Amino acid sequence: MARLKFATVWLGGCSGCHMSFLDLDEWLFDLARVADVVYSPVVDTKEYPEGVDVCLVEGAVANEDNLEMIHKIRQRTRVVVAFGDCAVTGNVTAMRNPLGGAEPVLKRAYLDPANLRPQVPREPGVVPPLLDRVLPLHEAVPVDFFLPGCPPPAARIKAFLQELFAGKAPQLAGANLKFG
Repeated sequence: MARLKFATVWLGGCSGCHMSFLDLDEWLFDLARVADVVYSPVVDTKEYPEGVDVCLVEGAVANEDNLEMIHKIRQRTRVVVAFGDCAVTGNVTAMRNPLGGAEPVLKRAYLDPANLRPQVPREPGVVPPLLDRVLPLHEAVPVDFFLPGCPPPAARIKAFLQELFAGKAPQLAGANLKFG
């Protein structure tokens, strides 16, 4: 059997989903037997590769860099998984949406509390331009599976990946995974 090309990505979120993924502990050795981790915050790879089989995407699409990245992921990945509640619904990351766009957020973060030379950093490469509205993944690109939780527990991640890597379509129902 050919080895799977597996990736994880962290967009606008807190990294809690990746912490839960690392809670897979010894099962990560089992994962390494069937898949190569070709891109992840825990791997020193700078460019998202072509031909990825499965990618878990944590976080919402909150800025222009996130939007560019999710489009690249979708183009280069066979199965895209919205990983955790921020990716699935926007969750905490989208709490700024009712504020009416990026400018009120930037003003509150950079101008209101400033004592000396208040300014919003606008130099390219300093702060990626915020989108006016934070998007869950499925509003930016087609998503193949949704793995909810804040964060999803390690047991749910393991069960989901075992089914997916076995060529089955994982079914999510209620608080637990249900497999047919």
